[in-house]
Amino acid sequence: MSRLAPIVTALAFALAAGPASAQSPAPDKPSANQPPPAARPSAPSPLQPGDVFGEQVMLPERTIVYMKGHTNWDNAFDTLVDVFKSLQEYLDKQNIKPSGPAITIYTQTDDTGFSYQAGLPIVQTPKDAPKGDIAVGPMPSGKALKFVHRGSYDAMDSTYEAITNYLDDKQLEAKDLFIEEYTTDPVKTASDKLVINVFVPVK
Repeated sequence: MSRLAPIVTALAFALAAGPASAQSPAPDKPSANQPPPAARPSAPSPLQPGDVFGEQVMLPERTIVYMKGHTNWDNAFDTLVDVFKSLQEYLDKQNIKPSGPAITIYTQTDDTGFSYQAGLPIVQTPKDAPKGDIAVGPMPSGKALKFVHRGSYDAMDSTYEAITNYLDDKQLEAKDLFIEEYTTDPVKTASDKLVINVFVPVK
């Protein structure tokens, strides 16, 4: 997963780019004046007919049961799977079924790891308030761009490289977070068969 870290860091910088962040970029992030890569793929491969890359969507207002945390890239997927298992166990005890796929909200990234909120959407309020590391709250909503990734979590570097290039090409102003929605269950799906929607909220 180490090769994914610098690409996601570059994406995080692109998402945060704006008047404020351009004045004081973090020292470990690439310069705004850095030339773009020579190869600029419009989308990673292999996408299938019907897959989208850069489609404008509206994220609906939703409630999620989630856990916050920080992990390194090498253990990222295993960490997220463990979180989803814990959240599912909590919902099972509450007799609540998730109302949609598992999601991860990336709130901060660097070369070594990232901070996240990993959650499951719900429409029914839990009878017993969650305790410990589990919380209930709103998921980000509003305008976003949707990108599709197929394959393993470790292979997402090409997807994020293409997303970074797409944002740069379109000169889009995006918010400083992004969201992964796992349309295939990450707990049960073979690692090379994942289908993940990446949402980039835009201003």
